[in-house]
Order: sequence, then C-alpha cells, then structure tokens
Amino acid sequence: MSEEATNSLELAGMLHDIGKIGIDDKILKKREELTESDRKEIQRHPEIGYQILRSSNEFSHVAAFILSHHEQLDGKGYPRGIMGSEIPYESKIIAIAEAYDSMVNNTDYQEAMSEDRAIQILIDNSKTKFDPEITRVFIEKVLGKTNHWILAT
Repeated sequence: MSEEATNSLELAGMLHDIGKIGIDDKILKKREELTESDRKEIQRHPEIGYQILRSSNEFSHVAAFILSHHEQLDGKGYPRGIMGSEIPYESKIIAIAEAYDSMVNNTDYQEAMSEDRAIQILIDNSKTKFDPEITRVFIEKVLGKTNHWILAT
C-alpha cells in the first residue's frame, strides 16, 4: 500500500466505530444478551458513521471504509449484505483487526481469550467472514505467527 493509502487506513481504523455515538449507551453497555431490537440498533452504527464522515471534507475519503467494516465475504454482514470484491479492501482489514482486538481484550460483555484462540477463530472464519489472504498477512506480518497459518491449511 502507498503511504497515502496506509494513512487513510489508519484514520479509518481510528474512526471505524464513530457511528456508535448515535447508539443509546444502555444498549452499548448492556451485559445481558441483546434483543433482536438491540442488535438492529447496534448494526446501524456503520451507516451513522458513514453519514457523519461523508459530510466532512477532511474525512469523506474514508467514509466508505467505515460503512463496510462489518460486511462479510459470504454476504451475511451488515448493513448492506455485500460480499467478496464488493467490500473495500480497507474495510476487510479493519474487520480483521477489530475482531482480533475485541477477542483478546476484555469488554463489557466478554472476557479476553488467548491470542492462540483468537487466531484460530480468525482462521476458522477466513473465506466466510474474513478475506483469507488478508487474514494470513495479519497473522504472519502483524502478529508474527507464521506457524499458525501453516498448521491450519
């Protein structure tokens, strides 16, 4: 990636959940199981973030990455249910980084899991949720775990 593309990706990564500002804190911090209505409300955050960012000259170039960061290769993501090459490359990268980060850190609703378990989940979901090549690069280059991918294939 060029330096400009890398900078845009970094910015998108920092802003990817900005749309949660429009979601009720009671839902975001809920410890019990989310209702279907709660899930639908949370799933609005990429669209809210997109609307916020596309209205700003400074951030409009990353708005599409934010809109698509919960899309999945198999079309089962949200908000639009797009798939494969329809999903911006940058959104695919954000999806993997966000998933890994949420798995290895404690959240309001889940205890952190081991790095090995999180890596295995990424591998298991490559080709459906996550782009397999980006997943491989993330595991090998970002996490420095070359042996995980070899054993999984």
